[in-house]
Amino acid sequence: MPAPLRFGLIGTGRIGRLHAGSIAANPDSVLARIADPLVDGAREVAGTYGGIATDSAEELLAAGDLDAVLIASPTATHVDLIERAVDAGVAVLCEKPIDLDIARVDALRPKVAAAGVPVALGFNRRFDPAFREVRARVRAGEIGALEQLTIISRDPAPAPAAYVAVSGGIFRDMTIHDFDMARFFLPDVVEVQATGSALFDEGARAAGDYDTAVITLRAASGAIVTIINSRHSASGYDQRIEAFGPGGTLQVANAPTSLVSVSTSAAVEAKPPYQDFFLERYARAYADELADFVGLVRGEPSAAATYEDGRAALILADAAQRSAAERMIVPVSLG
Repeated sequence: MPAPLRFGLIGTGRIGRLHAGSIAANPDSVLARIADPLVDGAREVAGTYGGIATDSAEELLAAGDLDAVLIASPTATHVDLIERAVDAGVAVLCEKPIDLDIARVDALRPKVAAAGVPVALGFNRRFDPAFREVRARVRAGEIGALEQLTIISRDPAPAPAAYVAVSGGIFRDMTIHDFDMARFFLPDVVEVQATGSALFDEGARAAGDYDTAVITLRAASGAIVTIINSRHSASGYDQRIEAFGPGGTLQVANAPTSLVSVSTSAAVEAKPPYQDFFLERYARAYADELADFVGLVRGEPSAAATYEDGRAALILADAAQRSAAERMIVPVSLG
């Protein structure tokens, strides 16, 4: 049996702590080092899961005893940290997006392409069991050639205004997951059309952003993807997919908080709300993403999003932003 991979974790916020738990729970990985400028967070994670805490990502990467690094720090740090990890010969799993500026992404592109270590992007929804099953069945031809793909993604409640102000906007922050999922089914997107409104979220309105959006993508085959987003949903975290072709439809429903329904004189088959947050809905996906990345580092086949996939998702997000602002169809080239 090969020794567990030694991981470094950079960033101990909400998503960093989730990844720390995934690393610790996987028998093929061990959390060896944790870095966060707010070192108390790193020490807390180290106290829970083991490893050496530091306030310096540079110190973590210079240690020379890591097989992989998981980057869960703020978006503005991603490009520099990916570059430093690649220079150190350490495999990278980085949270999305790579950056908010496509020029910075493209500047690092040649170095990543020439790197001798894997660089993967954290589009965890590729590893959701139900989404993966639908994609496999589409690829197997069960419903014929894919003609329409509908992705519905609505958050339970708006993000804090301070976060929205620095997030890059709904398309780069929220829809970017849906852009990657669209390309997971139809990689050759050639056209983007988007519209958005600020209907209820003052934070979005103040930032010149949208809280409600609909995006249409057209693939080279002519197949159409429709993405429906909202920053709120009274019934919980709304995550659905429908794939349609000449032979039928494949659908993924929402995950409920309970499988129990109730029928009374007031309602029939009344069901509980959907799961309330992404940490619940995609818990299995995050664990499977980590397991897949371990296999990738060991040279095994992988479904993980690559640096090129991350770049493509950002190109689509930028095109959607332009389309919504200028009310036009935007052609794209993802090569």
